[in-house]
Amino acid sequence: MNQQRLPTDIVGLSKVMPPLSRRGFMSSSAAAAAGYTLAAGPVRADVIHTDSAGLDAGDTKIKVSDGELPIYYARPAGVAHPPIILVAMEIFGLHEYIKDVTRRLAHLGALAVAPDYYFRDGVDLTKIDDIQKLLPIVNTKTDTELFSDLDATVAWAKAQGGDGNRLGIMGYCRGGRTVWHYSSHNPDLKAGVAFYGTLIDKNDAAPKSSIELAPDIKEPVLGLYGAEDAGIKVEQVEAMEAALKADGKTAEFHVYPGAPHGFHADYRPSYRKEAAEDAWNRMIGWFKKYNVLS
Repeated sequence: MNQQRLPTDIVGLSKVMPPLSRRGFMSSSAAAAAGYTLAAGPVRADVIHTDSAGLDAGDTKIKVSDGELPIYYARPAGVAHPPIILVAMEIFGLHEYIKDVTRRLAHLGALAVAPDYYFRDGVDLTKIDDIQKLLPIVNTKTDTELFSDLDATVAWAKAQGGDGNRLGIMGYCRGGRTVWHYSSHNPDLKAGVAFYGTLIDKNDAAPKSSIELAPDIKEPVLGLYGAEDAGIKVEQVEAMEAALKADGKTAEFHVYPGAPHGFHADYRPSYRKEAAEDAWNRMIGWFKKYNVLS
């Protein structure tokens, strides 16, 4: 990645028009108390809330070689051998939106696990209110360390009774890039879904872009993007699609007209209900098609 420009996902985040008033949005104190990030801007008052009724859900930590990796997990209570779905978070840490998505997946029958793989800096990313302060932390996360953390998360999920033969991954924004990158690493994955994951960015920590990793993708991946994403242009999505096709990979893409970056993030002004619901249903269909979900 050219160090003189912002990563494309950050461009997409910064170019979404903020609300003109606070009407319809939580106060900063209320948003923080509810567990949402502050760095992404105002938090919508009508966020989706998914309860944990019928679920076993909570926070825990996984031992890794250099510490303890915090995770949030949710699974259907009393169900043996549920499929495993990794939830790759945005740059904002393990905040309430990511936890809610994890519970949504658990209600679909999965043991869903969201690891906080930026924990080593000893900073709670959800408490940082300025994207620029996040970048030195998230942009130095190496793919090698990321893959190790995700491997450890999978191992933990298997040890909890999760079905390693039905392993999937999904993620948003920088987590969407994680989907592409981890899909080049783990041959046990059965399906992946990338919501507006960056495609051309690379740096010393991640020396290959998602497009450059196309020949190494191990499983079918669904890409969900916004036509009005200011950072991830439609041309980049088309280039990724062509690269995967050239290497004989199984992938599908859907680009939503009028949708900006972050269109699924129901806590942000970028949320687009119709596109978000359609994308979620496509994700469910993808995981069912490739036998991650029943």
